[in-house]
Amino acid sequence: MNTLSIEQHSGLAVVRLNRPDKKNAMSFEMMRELVQAAKQLKADRRLRTVILHGSGNSFCAGIDLADLKNPANRKTVLWELAKPCRSLFQNAALAWRDLPVPVIAAVEGHAVGAGLQLALAADYAFTTADSRWAIREAHWGIIPDMGISVSARGKVRSDILAELIFSARLFSGEAAQQYGFAAALSTQPFESALALAEQLASRSPDALLAAKRITHTLYGCEWLPLMREKIWQLKLLAGKNQALAVRKDSQPETAFKPRQYR
Repeated sequence: MNTLSIEQHSGLAVVRLNRPDKKNAMSFEMMRELVQAAKQLKADRRLRTVILHGSGNSFCAGIDLADLKNPANRKTVLWELAKPCRSLFQNAALAWRDLPVPVIAAVEGHAVGAGLQLALAADYAFTTADSRWAIREAHWGIIPDMGISVSARGKVRSDILAELIFSARLFSGEAAQQYGFAAALSTQPFESALALAEQLASRSPDALLAAKRITHTLYGCEWLPLMREKIWQLKLLAGKNQALAVRKDSQPETAFKPRQYR
């Protein structure tokens, strides 16, 4: 794989986002490789736990803006949002939620946008207190559409989630733990994840699978909120204010048009 590295030993798989020169910004290629990697690991019955980590000093600084702004990707985006099943963007995160083993995220540096949604899809996350988190999509005139409507349920209060989506502001790892995006703080998240993986390896893998599946049924169906993510993203991309939001990033004086949708 070009954007990921996978190490497996004694039932543990360590999946690292491997674009350290770009703070592991999530390209379309990385999304496809995340889905592919999850599919391969799901088929391994010897697998006991997975750790998601970032190479270098950052977990994931968000979507690769070069991919997001590239007109050549426009058709891909529209198809993924229009097709009736999960989009590539949703699967890149939720495929890890679907794995039949516990998935632990070890977050340092940045967990922004796509990175936050990937970490949130893990069953458990460790983070440093000084890491930087954000639901950044509103800055670009779009919404988070990588399954956050499913992965945030039971972890993050709806009013806190709404404010963070509205504002697109950065917040610390300490706040991320208080809000529910991360389960615990650690000065060494990867080492903490390894220790938890070792502890979980002493449990019945079938009991862990059952526990994961049961806890995921606590908050109702998944298909409707995921479909709403896609529908609203399509409407925003077709609207007038999304392009203005992108322009406003470099031209702060840009004014938005009146609200287009009800």
